[in-house]
Order: sequence, then structure tokens, then C-alpha cells
Amino acid sequence: MANINRVVLVGNLTRDPELRHTPSGTPVCKLRLAVNTRQKDAQGNWGDKPNYFDVTVWGNQGESCAQFLSKGRPVGVDGRLDWREWDAQDGTKRQAVEIIADTVQFLGGRDQAAGGEPQFVPANASTEGADFGQAGTDDDIPFARF
Repeated sequence: MANINRVVLVGNLTRDPELRHTPSGTPVCKLRLAVNTRQKDAQGNWGDKPNYFDVTVWGNQGESCAQFLSKGRPVGVDGRLDWREWDAQDGTKRQAVEIIADTVQFLGGRDQAAGGEPQFVPANASTEGADFGQAGTDDDIPFARF
């Protein structure tokens, strides 16, 4: 039987993306994602409990994330879990589980946090000359008829 390591999350960024480059020049972008879980509290009332996830995005997609995303922006992430272990400077063993993104979907427009109209933009799409300020109409999508 084959193993499966797949993660799909939709949430909001808790901070601006951090773009760095490896010594060989490969872009790597770090995201922090908050995803709410609905659960009952001790009094039986439903509420949201936030869960926080570290996400790593490699290559051109990472550069797009750094360029077009910001704190508060909703995103969808499809990827896999990666477990790491290392020795800290104080000699203790440290562990972390992070998500290595295969794809990142930009959800909502740039002004989504300010109440703008939602727009879906794939992170790996060409963004040259794109206008992210306005959502298209249904007529722009020939296969979508509502």
C-alpha cells in the first residue's frame, strides 16, 4: 500500500511573506497561515480556535507570493507535510512540522482585507500586465454559465 502525504488548507496570512534565496540563487518564501477550527468551549458554545502553520514555497511561485501577498490575505495551500529535527545553539533537540507548498492559490483581491470583492488568482499564473484590482465578469470565462 502506498503512503499519502497531502495537505490542503485555506486560511489567512498572519504576517507578510518573507522571501530569501538559497546560496545557489533559488527563491524560497516563508508564509505563516492561520486556519480556524470550529469547536465547542466548556460552556457548550461554538467558537473559532485558530491553528497556525508554517508554509514554504519554492521557486517562481515563492517570488509571486512575496510580490503579491501580504498580511491578512486569504490563500489556499496544497502541499505536503515535512518534519525536521535539529540541534539548537543551546544543545537541545528541536523539531518542527511545516508544509511544503506544491501550489498556492491567491484568494480575494489585494484589497480583500479592506472588504474588496473576492477574486481567485493562482500563484503560479503569469502576472505580467495583470490587473488584480478588478474581478472579471462571467462572460470572461466561456465555460462558466450560471
